Amino acid sequence: MNEFSFLALGLLLARLAAQWWLDRLNAQHTRARAADFNEAWPGNADPAAVARATDYTLAKLKLGQWERAGDFVLLVVILFSGLLPWAWRQFTGTFGDSAWASAAFLFACGLVLALPGLPFSWYTQFRLEERFGFNRSTGKLWVTDRLKGLLLALLLGVPLLALLLKLADWTGTWWWLGAGALVVLVQMAMTILAPRFILPLFNQLSPLPEGPLRNRLLALCRKTGFHSRNLLVMDGSRRSRHSNAFFTGFGRWRIIVLFDTLIQQLDESELEAVLAHEIGHYKQGHIPALLLLSTASTLVVFALLGWLGRQTWFFAAFGFPNPSLAVAMLLFALVGGAFSFWAAPLLNAVSRRFEYQADAFAAQAVGGPGPLISALRRLHEKNLSNLAPHPLYSAFHYSHPTLQEREKAISSGRFGR
Repeated sequence: MNEFSFLALGLLLARLAAQWWLDRLNAQHTRARAADFNEAWPGNADPAAVARATDYTLAKLKLGQWERAGDFVLLVVILFSGLLPWAWRQFTGTFGDSAWASAAFLFACGLVLALPGLPFSWYTQFRLEERFGFNRSTGKLWVTDRLKGLLLALLLGVPLLALLLKLADWTGTWWWLGAGALVVLVQMAMTILAPRFILPLFNQLSPLPEGPLRNRLLALCRKTGFHSRNLLVMDGSRRSRHSNAFFTGFGRWRIIVLFDTLIQQLDESELEAVLAHEIGHYKQGHIPALLLLSTASTLVVFALLGWLGRQTWFFAAFGFPNPSLAVAMLLFALVGGAFSFWAAPLLNAVSRRFEYQADAFAAQAVGGPGPLISALRRLHEKNLSNLAPHPLYSAFHYSHPTLQEREKAISSGRFGR
């Protein structure tokens, strides 16, 4: 082990300690503020729902602590036991170190590393979510989803990894620039292709049926200058009672997807406000802003990877005698989270600002804050959301403002500024 070995191990420990401390802080804060939850639903608070939201939050925090502890132990063993160098020697000794062979090794490592997380995923779905009335999935569907995900990763991920590795042979030292550009192009393409070819493998998408709701939402689109007839409904209730809506794509390929559970939980005016919020992200320029941020971060990551891939001390820190781009990718993926964790508050702050701006747009588009506030309250109640997370926990883990923060901003017109 060299200096970087101890730095990586120290950061992994620091991240685990920070996550556990934040979980504990949030649990204490949630219990202490449980009595104040009624203020989030003035005149409409259900004490039973308040208690269930508290219990749900605490149960997820406890399970998350166990999962993170398991991830930490696995990472430490993988990184510092010599297992990875041994596996790399065995694999390349049998299959060579071509771009395709190296991509297959990375895929195999990802598969092995994902296996310990399956019991936690199963327990979350069929024990925790079941206990709080959210689970609608079956064991067969759960297994099928993961097999489909594995096949997609094999068919899409391995060729992309092989192409990235071949770029190093073709372009030399500056391979990272072409690799970063390629990844950005793939990400942009997936925003168009995924809803049409990948999402339907898991969920059924259908046009919002003709009727008063569709007419009202299309009228909102025309009013706000959002030219799209692609209002789709997704059968989210097939797996969960949680509700959501999302916007994806750009240009004539943009679509808005509403979960069927969302339509069941909200009335027409509330659904109009939710759609206005999603349109607000588009009209406020958040899509290109996030695209630029993603592009810049991708290029920075690949530039750093390109530099680390030439540093012998980086490989020696984990027991590898010689540099290899495929190994650099793997090591970077394993230890990168220990570094990027500390940037989460900054990225979440940008996301929350965008949410405030979309809320402001929505409130104006529907003629006042009432429908949006009503929709947010109902969604938080139905999804048993934590209404009073600790501010520090929220900074690290919440990409959206809390309900009370959003209500205050919408009602005051400050919108987080």
